[in-house]
Amino acid sequence: FCLLGPNGSGKTTTTHLFLGFTTPTSGSARVCGFDATSDHYRVRQTIAYIPDQISLYGPLSGLENLRYLTTLAGFRKLKDAELIAYLEEAGLSEEAARRRAGGYSKGMRQKVGVALALAKEAKVLLLDEPTTGLDPESIAEFGRLIQRLAQQGVATLMATHDLALASEIGTRIGMMRAGQLEKTITPQALGELLHPAVGLA
Repeated sequence: FCLLGPNGSGKTTTTHLFLGFTTPTSGSARVCGFDATSDHYRVRQTIAYIPDQISLYGPLSGLENLRYLTTLAGFRKLKDAELIAYLEEAGLSEEAARRRAGGYSKGMRQKVGVALALAKEAKVLLLDEPTTGLDPESIAEFGRLIQRLAQQGVATLMATHDLALASEIGTRIGMMRAGQLEKTITPQALGELLHPAVGLA
């Protein structure tokens, strides 16, 4: 599910509601049957969150960052081979995973974030403008990765400004304005808005 809307429309606030960062003034946000406010701990166990900027420790490699993050999150102790497998599944080669993260591009940092979600075996993936600042090739690669996760049964909610990406990978598109979900459309309908048919006289 992709959320589209101008700045200030409520996309980030919506993701924060599901994460329990923000308390709803009315209604509730539920994830896998759990209330995001009262069952905050259980919700966080099912969700992986990828913000627009992934913060890594520059002096450490991507592998070392992933090892640290999984330990910090309380995961079972993972062997390096398992961590490398998650990083490769996220699109980061073993050679790149062993390089210092201080030299990573934004796209490479995002892949470490996806690898963390894979290691967590999250049932729900929340993404907040994950492709902002990426070049077109990296955006397409990231989109294919999210599609693969969806095919594996991971429910995905992505807030984005990228209409083309939303029409490419979304199964449903929510249009937001002023904190309200105005309507939900299909990716086909969004594609028609982006590429209207041209008639020839």
